[in-house]
Amino acid sequence: MSGQSLLVPGEITPVRSVPGNIRRPEYVGKPAPTPYTGPEIQDADTIERMRIAGRIAAQAMEEAAKHIAPGVTTDELDRVAHEFMIDHGAYPSTLGYRGFPKSLCSSLNEVICHGIPDSTVLRDGDIVNLDVTAYINGVHGDNNATYLCGDVDEESRLLVERTRESLNRAIKAVKPGRQINVIGRVIESYAKRFGYGVVRDFTGHGINSSFHSGLIIPHYDSPNATTVMQPGMTFTIEPMLTLGTHEYDLWEDGWTVVTKDRKRTAQFEETLVVTETGAEILTLP
Repeated sequence: MSGQSLLVPGEITPVRSVPGNIRRPEYVGKPAPTPYTGPEIQDADTIERMRIAGRIAAQAMEEAAKHIAPGVTTDELDRVAHEFMIDHGAYPSTLGYRGFPKSLCSSLNEVICHGIPDSTVLRDGDIVNLDVTAYINGVHGDNNATYLCGDVDEESRLLVERTRESLNRAIKAVKPGRQINVIGRVIESYAKRFGYGVVRDFTGHGINSSFHSGLIIPHYDSPNATTVMQPGMTFTIEPMLTLGTHEYDLWEDGWTVVTKDRKRTAQFEETLVVTETGAEILTLP
């Protein structure tokens, strides 16, 4: 296990501007989004628009990840992704979502999810999750990945590698006619091989013209996740695995979620559409 000191909140820079000609999601400037009441199954036009949004999100995440190195701030990673999305005509979906102040989430080491980019400086041996969502043509594309910063210890490196594999296995389990809970069953059974915790309170979600449609995708074997997958359904799978407990604490900022035992955690995410035979990843760079 890495001997890194635990994270503390840094200084948050002012909100980055978005040109007026870029379309905003309806929730920007509001305390919460309007609840989604549309279908979970999308038509071909919506799915094609989601491919575009997903591609921009994936490319923005890749571009930011190129800058991961000891000495770089998480705010600088946010700047890179923000400018990439703006340059491609997309709005950073997290910016202004329920008041979130930045254009991506940066979650390091013991942070499970929703870390706010700030003056925190990356250190040699950190693991860094970047979560990027782009909004363009009225739809969202959402993805995240965990990256290694410098020389990372073996336990952390394996956690990252196996979390990616858990997502790969879950995507292969997506088939029309199966219940959603097969996704969590596959992730949890794989994670148990290594004694990892599987975060339960933060899940995958339906996504389309809504950032979070209301459809829940658990990453553990939930008896309640009985919705049957059908061609055209669009949602994210984003397993969060931990070296210890799945329980968590929330920082005073109301966003940053950390493992209760402060052990490390990793996450990967793709936006998918259910096809006639399986799943297509919509967040391909």
